[in-house]
Amino acid sequence: MGTTATTAATAAAASAAATTHFARELLQRYTARTPRSAELYARAVEAFPGGDTRTGTFFLPYPTFMSHGAGARMWDVDGNAYVDFLGNFTSLIHGHAHPHITAAIATQAAQGTAFPFPGEAALRLAEEIRRRVPSMERVRFCNSGTEAVIGAIRAARAFTGRAKVLKMEGGYHGSADVAQVSVSPGMDAPPYPEGRAQGPGVPDGVVGDVLVAPYNDLETAQRLVRAHAGDLAAVIVEPHLTAAGVIPADRDFLAGLRAVTAECGVLLIFDEIITLRLARGGAQAMYGITPDLTTVAKIIGGGLPVGGFGGRADVMATFDPRARGTVGHSGTFNGNAVTMAAGLAALELLTDEALDHINALGSHLRDGLQRAFDAAGVAVCVTGSGSLGHVHFRHGPVRDYRDAAAGSAEHARLLHLALLERGFACAARGMFVTSTVMTTIEVDALLSAVRDIAGEMGAGG
Repeated sequence: MGTTATTAATAAAASAAATTHFARELLQRYTARTPRSAELYARAVEAFPGGDTRTGTFFLPYPTFMSHGAGARMWDVDGNAYVDFLGNFTSLIHGHAHPHITAAIATQAAQGTAFPFPGEAALRLAEEIRRRVPSMERVRFCNSGTEAVIGAIRAARAFTGRAKVLKMEGGYHGSADVAQVSVSPGMDAPPYPEGRAQGPGVPDGVVGDVLVAPYNDLETAQRLVRAHAGDLAAVIVEPHLTAAGVIPADRDFLAGLRAVTAECGVLLIFDEIITLRLARGGAQAMYGITPDLTTVAKIIGGGLPVGGFGGRADVMATFDPRARGTVGHSGTFNGNAVTMAAGLAALELLTDEALDHINALGSHLRDGLQRAFDAAGVAVCVTGSGSLGHVHFRHGPVRDYRDAAAGSAEHARLLHLALLERGFACAARGMFVTSTVMTTIEVDALLSAVRDIAGEMGAGG
């Protein structure tokens, strides 16, 4: 081995050793400050498979158990406080226990939580969503983003008479079978348009009905839409590839999808379950592109379980019970009064000024994160826009799932644990979110902590 290769190998070994030492110390400090969480987790593994009821909230050595929250902060069962830069995975855009929202919930709960009849609150929330997102000419409510995607795909299939759906590799659209294809297929993913089941239990027949294209690759996506147009009901796409790392779409990519789907008679579905928070009319308003159908959830529920989908009146007419042969869509808690009241209160608070505020905080956060790691010599690419950001531990650019998958998941895990130790919560995969109850004080405090952590990470070379 030559001198240069030997030096590089020595440096790599030193860096790995420093990372291992950093990880070991972090884990020791984490367990020392969360003994009550450890006790609850030991009980939880007897009640839940793996000790948690949400795959996305699990992390090693065990997840922190939270007790309560207020504003931008939450507290765990051991009394440790955290500034919340995750907001229940973007749903709590106004933080925890906002008094305007809790008052709306309490008022409605005192009058009844749900009824087997329509309610005015659901109508008012639907009208507000239609004002904000004009492409949603007709709306249906459900109870989760997963259900919203199921409804939108069902509408597309019923309207077109076709079965296949094209999605983007790395796109997360909920936990329904049709959505659990090529969410994280790995670096050995099959060639496009073949998909890979996210795990056991997804039937081969379902996988066969889902075509997969690379994000931000318009040429490939257009070719696949044209080649399969006779069987293709819809293309579903997130304007930002969120679970894979908050990767913004190129405008030309989304515009090209709009053009080719219109050309081929295929419906275009925007999954705005997360990106609705980017602008008053969601990402479609920001990009200036009108889809046929849109799925929404999270921020429209005021912190309660919710989902919704809507779009062109002629497409949504497939659910009209006044006609024969239409699609049935029921749910005991669809449009329930308490959630609708909470959602209305949340959207009342989400003014243009509030959106400008969280987007400015998000921009400040992303810039600060990038500078902190650059200064420490740690390879990082920070992606996102508006109030959303994500740290990828690799050199940029990051434009699709495979770019993101090449980053270091271990470094993201260490950043997450190190921030928890310092009183800040983000996603274990590296996502950060700002909320309306935050100020630059909270963001600057986080950035100060990140600078320290980045210095520790960079110390090994």
